[in-house]
Amino acid sequence: MGNATLYPAIDVRDGRVVRLHQGDYAQETRYETEPLALATRYAEAGAKWLHLIDLDAARYGGYTLAPLLRAITTSSWMRVQTGGGVRSEADVEAILDAGADRVVIGSLAVKEPEQVIGWFRRFGTERITIALDVRQTGDGGWELPVAGWTEASGARLEPVLEVYAGAGLRHLLCTDVSRDGTMAGPNLDLYRHLHAIAPQVQVQASGGIRDIADIVAADGVGCSGAVLGKALIEGRFQLGDALRQVRRC
Repeated sequence: MGNATLYPAIDVRDGRVVRLHQGDYAQETRYETEPLALATRYAEAGAKWLHLIDLDAARYGGYTLAPLLRAITTSSWMRVQTGGGVRSEADVEAILDAGADRVVIGSLAVKEPEQVIGWFRRFGTERITIALDVRQTGDGGWELPVAGWTEASGARLEPVLEVYAGAGLRHLLCTDVSRDGTMAGPNLDLYRHLHAIAPQVQVQASGGIRDIADIVAADGVGCSGAVLGKALIEGRFQLGDALRQVRRC
């Protein structure tokens, strides 16, 4: 393995920890653990990073997790990448001021790439993670849904990624929506494709990871990190075991 970074994920909706099945808000699993308690558990297991998403904001705009973000970053050593509903430069600034190390930008990255590239210059490419969520089309291509995966954008993966890679993109989170929340395994062909298009970009695998072997497999096709969601929350593997595996390699 190439010492991949592991990002345990906490998705929040209505103040609760949830996971969606294939990005469908109507297919939601809620968990009893409170978001801060879950973050604390991950920190105690040794996580260095946390992936925190405001699902309400992803759909409707208006990031609401600043108090939770502050609580996490002041009570642990974890670094946090977080987003949901980022619509403006002021949103990015506010989330960074609340303690985030990176801001995740999804829908706006697809709709307004020139604006987002301008933020690379102001905040630096280390402070921004571009999230391109993808669905495969009948012709084998990849389209980019937006607004919490509820709207079609008409944009395709390759030209959007090429624009960002040319502008110096460093961190890309790419989720195959059809795999998200399914524990069916990551889409390794997708990640091979991304590595071939933009080998200089650090890609985080997301969607479908079910065990430590999947983390190893994602690393093997060029991913620099992996976002760990449903399988981790439901105890299919232990974060400490996964971190130890990464550190041994």
